[in-house]
Amino acid sequence: MKQARPYPRVTVTRKAARSLAGGHPWVFEGEVITAERAENGSIVDVFEENGTWQGAGLLSQESKIRVRIVSRNANDRFDDAFWARRIAWAWQHRRTTLGGRGLPGAEPDTTCCRVVFSEADGLPGLVADRYENVLVTQVGTVGMERLRPVVYRALVDALAADGEKIDAVYERNDGAARAKEGLPQYKGWWDGLPAPETARLMVRENGLRFNLDLENSQKTGFFLDQKYNRRAVRQAAAGRRVLDCFCHVGPFGLNAAAGGAEFVRCVDVSETAIELAHENARLNGLDGRMDFTCANVLDYLPELARNRARLREEGGPFDLIVLDPPAFTKSRGTVSHAARGYREINFEALRLLPRGGYLATCSCSHFMTRDLLAKAIAEAAHQANVQLKQVEERQQAPDHPILWGFPESHYLDFFVFQVV
Repeated sequence: MKQARPYPRVTVTRKAARSLAGGHPWVFEGEVITAERAENGSIVDVFEENGTWQGAGLLSQESKIRVRIVSRNANDRFDDAFWARRIAWAWQHRRTTLGGRGLPGAEPDTTCCRVVFSEADGLPGLVADRYENVLVTQVGTVGMERLRPVVYRALVDALAADGEKIDAVYERNDGAARAKEGLPQYKGWWDGLPAPETARLMVRENGLRFNLDLENSQKTGFFLDQKYNRRAVRQAAAGRRVLDCFCHVGPFGLNAAAGGAEFVRCVDVSETAIELAHENARLNGLDGRMDFTCANVLDYLPELARNRARLREEGGPFDLIVLDPPAFTKSRGTVSHAARGYREINFEALRLLPRGGYLATCSCSHFMTRDLLAKAIAEAAHQANVQLKQVEERQQAPDHPILWGFPESHYLDFFVFQVV
C-alpha cells in the first residue's frame, strides 16, 4: 500500500493472510508477527509479511482473537458515519429478507428480529435484537464496548428513519465471553434513552403473544433464529399429538398448537421457562390443548420409552416430536462427545414415534456441522431400526445471515423427517 495510513500496523503470518483473503475476519494471537503500540479496542491496519495490506480491524489485546477485520476498503475512515452506514445496511437487509414473509393478519416479521449479527454484518462483537419498540443488545468485544454510544444511537436512528420508533435499549452484557476481552459483566437499561419500569415485555412473533423477561431469560430473551423453523412445525402439527422437548418459553409448542395440534406437551429443565411457557399458552388461549412438565429431557425421553403408563400420563403416544436442545458443544475438542449426545436424544425420540410420525430436530452449535448432525441422526435411525424420509432441511433465519468464508456464522441446522 503506497498511501500513508494513520492506524498502527499489525503484521501477520502468511497463513493468517490466506485466511483473511478467503473472507475470514479474525486474526489470532499466534498469527501476529509484530504489532505497533496501539490502544486496546482501537482500529489497526493488518499487513502480510510481504507488505500487502489485508484490511483494518478492531484490536483486542486480551483475547486470543487479536484483531477482527471491519473493512477491506482502504478508503474507509472509521468515524461515526462509517458505523452508522453499517447499522443502516444491516437494518435494510432485514427489511429486504424479512419484509414480505409475515403471516396473513400477523405482525410484520421485522417487528421481532435480529437487527445486527456481529461479524456477519461487519460489526464484530455486537448483537442487537428488536422486540417491537425495545432493542436488546449484547457487546462481546472491547472494540465494540468503546463504540457502544455510537452504535446504539445509530441503531435507534436507523429504525427511526424507517418510521420505526425505539423507546429503550436493554443491555445483556453479562455473557461469560466478555471475560476473555477483559470486560466486566453487567446488564440493565442503556442510559441514552429513558428506562422503562420493568424488563418484562409483551411481544408478538408468528401472530403469537409472548411475555418475555429480558433481565433473566437466556441470551437476549428469545430465540429469534428459529422463527421460520417454528412455522415448519406449525404446518406439520395439525391433528397431531406433539412433544416439544427443550421448550424454553414455548415457541415451538405454541406454534404447534396454533397449527391445530390435538395436544402439546412442553418439557424443559428450567422451572422459570416452564412457568413462562404456561403463561404464554394462556395469553394465546391455547392452554386448553397444552400441558407442561419440568424435567431433564435426557432422562425424560428414556423414561417414556420404558414406562408406557408414564407415556400415557404425559399425553402420549406422540406422533410429532420437536428436539431443540442447547448447544451440546462449544469447542472443537468436545465434538465427538456432543455427537453422541445428539445421537442419543434422536434415538430416544425415534423410539417413541410410530411409523408415519414426524421428527423435527436441530443443532445450534457451529462446531456440530450439518454433516456431523446428519450422521448422528442417521446413526440414531439405524439404532432405532427405522428409516427416515426427509421433509425439510433448514437453517437459521435470514436475520442471522451466514457469511461465506466465516463458518462460525453458520451455527443452526434444522431437519424435519417422517418415520417410514
